[in-house]
Amino acid sequence: MTTFVDRVELHVAAGNGGHGCASVHREKFKPLGGPDGGNGGRGGDVTLVVDQSVTTLLDYHHSPHRRAGNGKPGEGGNRSGKDGQDLVLPVPDGTVVLDRQGRVLADLVGQGTSYVAAQGGRGGLGNAALASARRKAPGFALLGEPGQSGDIVLELKTVADVALVGYPSAGKSSLISVLSAAKPKIADYPFTTLVPNLGVVTAGSTVYTVADVPGLIPGASRGRGLGLEFLRHVERCSVLVHVLDTATLESDRDPLSDLDTIEEELRSYGGLGDRPRIAVLNKIDVPDGKDLADMVRPDLEARGYRVFEVSAVAHTGLKELSFALAEIVARARAAKPKQEATRIVIRPKAVDDAGFTVTREEEALFRVRGEKPERWVRQTDFSNDEAVGYLADRLNRLGVEDALVKAGARAGDGVAIGPEDDAVVFDWEPSMAAGAEMLGRRGEDHRLEAPRPAAVRRRDRDAERDEAEAEYRGFDPFS
Repeated sequence: MTTFVDRVELHVAAGNGGHGCASVHREKFKPLGGPDGGNGGRGGDVTLVVDQSVTTLLDYHHSPHRRAGNGKPGEGGNRSGKDGQDLVLPVPDGTVVLDRQGRVLADLVGQGTSYVAAQGGRGGLGNAALASARRKAPGFALLGEPGQSGDIVLELKTVADVALVGYPSAGKSSLISVLSAAKPKIADYPFTTLVPNLGVVTAGSTVYTVADVPGLIPGASRGRGLGLEFLRHVERCSVLVHVLDTATLESDRDPLSDLDTIEEELRSYGGLGDRPRIAVLNKIDVPDGKDLADMVRPDLEARGYRVFEVSAVAHTGLKELSFALAEIVARARAAKPKQEATRIVIRPKAVDDAGFTVTREEEALFRVRGEKPERWVRQTDFSNDEAVGYLADRLNRLGVEDALVKAGARAGDGVAIGPEDDAVVFDWEPSMAAGAEMLGRRGEDHRLEAPRPAAVRRRDRDAERDEAEAEYRGFDPFS
């Protein structure tokens, strides 16, 4: 059973934010000491990080569902909830992250490179954070946001300098075993190699990696055999080495036709036309193999190939091949632009960007979309009238009310906030524009008002008494 997995579908879910707490401070002689509800904790993120010690995606093949920790809810006494634990997933160098539609989200190359695959939800604010001069004792708190979740695809593209390509049993595994310390499985039947092998080669002062690509046969680029599964592993290589079998027992094959077939598959796959090529005539230790190599070498050189005759069994011609590959790799590395320091790109919003959109979908249905309105809806406890009124105030200040009026909304029309599959729908009433007036002086508690001075209390009391006496003297029982 193979233990190499280079493509998996991963289901990731970040942690949910903890709910805020609605609490009032109480102690002896201070029955209503003010709001003291703490904020909820942030949900944990799911982050992919390149780890050089990881070489396969096997762990995610067996356990494709990964979830980060949830944030804890806030508590009274201004105690904030604990943040959820982040989930760090190590991936091999050269991992490409895609969405379900095949769009590239991140290309992870280099130790420590990271990508946040799912972001944790924000914690909800407690009523202490919502208090203001106008709203001194909020009787509600905001809910925590749900964390992001979804499916991503991880594809591993081997990070190697040299790729060995050729027919099955052409000797790629044998060649990589003698060039490096790699110990691949080798046998005299096709498709011995079921996974790419990777080896490290030292030639003088240059150290480079060599990978063999198994299973290339006619039609591989169209899904035949194993070739399509592993063609992606040649994309990052600096040089392609055609390993040609000069001692094949198949009568319909020869080195030139094998090379043409492999080149056709590489062209069909695409994106490899700029890679330098080298032709290696293998198995010259066989008498007929040496004769065939001498025959086809002029034709290969006429096509522009640099040709090497080698024998993986007799260790013939390996040193020349190794140093030639080192020269090409060093030249390719020098030609690559130096990696620039990471720069933060700031993309300011347009001056006329309101932060939301209002569209009319039906005769009496309007949809509101935008980051802020949708987030505010997710944070609202709709079982609390005060929290609903607070949402109305926020939407009004953002300009949603005015936008609905301009879009032609009338009283009783439906308004949906959010996407079609997850929206809050309500019947719109223009009175929502005056959210504070609609629910009165929401959140204000007269018991928390500062006490009036004694002189003021006496003045008000005397005024009330004088008013009552005047009313009594003016009363006529015969009227």
